[in-house]
Amino acid sequence: MDIDLGWQLNPKVALRPEPFGALLYHFGTRKLSFLKNTTIVAIVQSLPDHPNARSAILAAGVAEPALAKYADALGVLASSTMIVPTLVEEDAA
Repeated sequence: MDIDLGWQLNPKVALRPEPFGALLYHFGTRKLSFLKNTTIVAIVQSLPDHPNARSAILAAGVAEPALAKYADALGVLASSTMIVPTLVEEDAA
């Protein structure tokens, strides 16, 4: 996954916070995923507020040496379509 692109939670996915992290349920595939790290939960929730995944990771307080670990975690979520790239609307002008 390209962390320099914008990402968002798939509209077909519900995120339910839990004491251990969160549950993700994909209504299209019926897949259930567990996020067992509150930092990754915060990153996923904040993806729409950032121009790209890299800035969402760094804004969550992740140090540069740990960035790859969180990028890999987001990659797993992207491969299961729990998160999807944000659509960039083209200017009509």
